[in-house]
Amino acid sequence: MLTLATAAPALLAAPAGAQSSAGHPGWPGKGQLFVGTCYQPVDRSPAQITSDIAVMKAAGFNMVRMGDLAWDYFEPEEGRFTFERFDDVLRQMQAAGIRVIVDIPGQPAPIWLHKRYPGVDIVTQDEVRVNAASRYWDNISDPDYRRLAGRLAERMMQRYAKHPAVIALGYDNEIGNGQMSYSAADRDRFVVWLKQKYGTVDALNTAWATQRWSRRIGDWDQVDLPYGRGPGPNERYLDLRRFWSDDTIGALKDLESIRKRFAPNLPVASNFWPTAGTKGFDYLRSWEDVSTYGAQGFYPGDPLGAGFEVMMNRAGHQTPVWFNEFTAGGGGYYGTPGRSRMWAYFGLLHYAQTVLAWTFNSHLGGEEQALFGLVDHDDRPSWKVGEFAQIAREFRQLQTMGFPRYDPPQVAVHYSFDTMWLTSPPPGPNTTPEYFKTDYTTAVKAAFAPLYRDNIDAAVIDIGHDPIDSYKLVIVSSAYLVDTKIAAALRGYVERGGTVVMTGYSAKVDATGKWFGTPLPGGMTDVFGLRTNAFYRSEQPLRVRFEGRELSGTDPYYEVLEPSTAKVLARFENTPDKSPAITVNTFGKGQAIYLATAAQPGLIDPLIRSLYARLKIQTGPVTPDGVVARTVEGRTLYVNTTPAALSVPMSGAKSGTARDVLTGRKLPGELDLAGYGVALVE
Repeated sequence: MLTLATAAPALLAAPAGAQSSAGHPGWPGKGQLFVGTCYQPVDRSPAQITSDIAVMKAAGFNMVRMGDLAWDYFEPEEGRFTFERFDDVLRQMQAAGIRVIVDIPGQPAPIWLHKRYPGVDIVTQDEVRVNAASRYWDNISDPDYRRLAGRLAERMMQRYAKHPAVIALGYDNEIGNGQMSYSAADRDRFVVWLKQKYGTVDALNTAWATQRWSRRIGDWDQVDLPYGRGPGPNERYLDLRRFWSDDTIGALKDLESIRKRFAPNLPVASNFWPTAGTKGFDYLRSWEDVSTYGAQGFYPGDPLGAGFEVMMNRAGHQTPVWFNEFTAGGGGYYGTPGRSRMWAYFGLLHYAQTVLAWTFNSHLGGEEQALFGLVDHDDRPSWKVGEFAQIAREFRQLQTMGFPRYDPPQVAVHYSFDTMWLTSPPPGPNTTPEYFKTDYTTAVKAAFAPLYRDNIDAAVIDIGHDPIDSYKLVIVSSAYLVDTKIAAALRGYVERGGTVVMTGYSAKVDATGKWFGTPLPGGMTDVFGLRTNAFYRSEQPLRVRFEGRELSGTDPYYEVLEPSTAKVLARFENTPDKSPAITVNTFGKGQAIYLATAAQPGLIDPLIRSLYARLKIQTGPVTPDGVVARTVEGRTLYVNTTPAALSVPMSGAKSGTARDVLTGRKLPGELDLAGYGVALVE
């Protein structure tokens, strides 16, 4: 019989799926936009809090996020709860007309919890117990942690679920950015997880290929926790990442089960960090269990990467995206006038509904004392308050003009956390990086890029988890691991009439992380009408003749395709045998296209664009590089993501007949956008 101390975290989770906004017309939806800030009242005196809220009200803010990172603000010692100060802040927010996301602060755990319950401490893979020297150094699989975090959540939800200022809940700020732990109890929980997954030691040995290098396991007592920092073989490392992923999802499901009991009237919008390299979790196979709105900290770099990240965060949600933390200043960065406003509009184009500046007051101490918020260290509001006030004012106008957006994406791009983990193994004897030389996320972004540049909405989902029949096109880029769910989804989609594009590096390993012992692409040679075993790397850039054009690649890797029923659409021009570069196979009612190399602009862009007309994929407004746009209810929103001025031709618009709704100015036949400028043209 399992005890709480040894039970696998995933076994403690509540049943899935009560987060949908369906049946909750009172939850934030169409015609509602929110602008505000993240606020930490723990840093502020009562007088400062009153002054801060006055600044927020004057700026037109209508939402704040509070409670995160402050467990001991609510529970300074075990079992003693102090909610009165937070109650007063909520009262003042309500009086100012500002709605509140209450973030349940499960991480970081307070010092008193670590001192009383050492199982919450992290033990490194070198078997060294470390104190909570930095945030998120908490072992959230520990049963005492789970019990006490759950009790805090119960108390907070009971107290605030019906508060008129509270609009949503958040769980465990930036969960995913924790640490793996290697205590004896962690090892025991891992064994329980393996027993649930594999059933027998023989099945585990098969999955882990333990016959290699004399690593066969005789019984469960011989199982060790694999090393997250290496060395170790792929199969064990992949299961380690999955175990800690399930641990994180289990902690979130614990909180969700509490919400179902005490706050079923509130949606959930949590500031997750599933792609964190330290731990992370498989968000794309769990999003609907733990969130109502995709939410994130939005600190963009390049626009393409930002668009990709937002669409991954949206996943399969039918609801908009919330930026629970949003770029204003930053660490060692005071801010750039106009930049936050530009990114706010960029967010609107990518389904955003909520923009909450990180952070309101610049911190005087701690790890973020040189991170600059809306209010300076001397409490003087900076020019950034005025910029966010402008965003708030303009967003109130846009609420009546089709924002936030709900139009469904036309294309799905596949992303797999399993493949991401497996193709980034820790250091040690491992030949996978010698074969898979590309970066997986970069390869998926390369397939997303032409859609982004053509202003076409594309979902970023795990197609082994989310239904795909509604998409006109599905793109599978460098999908090294293909499990039975992904294979079945692709097979059924094509058979029923869908079109899929798959690139090289795909379908090489099965769900355990071992190479298929069958012809490649594993389990789908009939779908694509070919097999592909041999591969090489060209000494010259790959050249391909496609639809009368000569294309040039940048990645030297190519696979030798051996078509059976597939038709050759293009061949490599400069490989020894000029083997097929692009093939198409009719399977059922649909078509499966294979590109025999990694996704790269010179090859994947023209291939994807060649499908638009046949698949009736509607391109967005034509814009120069650096400008993104969408048409919403007959108006077109243009966003210049660069600091340089750019001009956008407006085809079909006569001089003086178009106007910018945001400024009221009439426009000539060309739209001039200042650096970081935006315009809503009708």
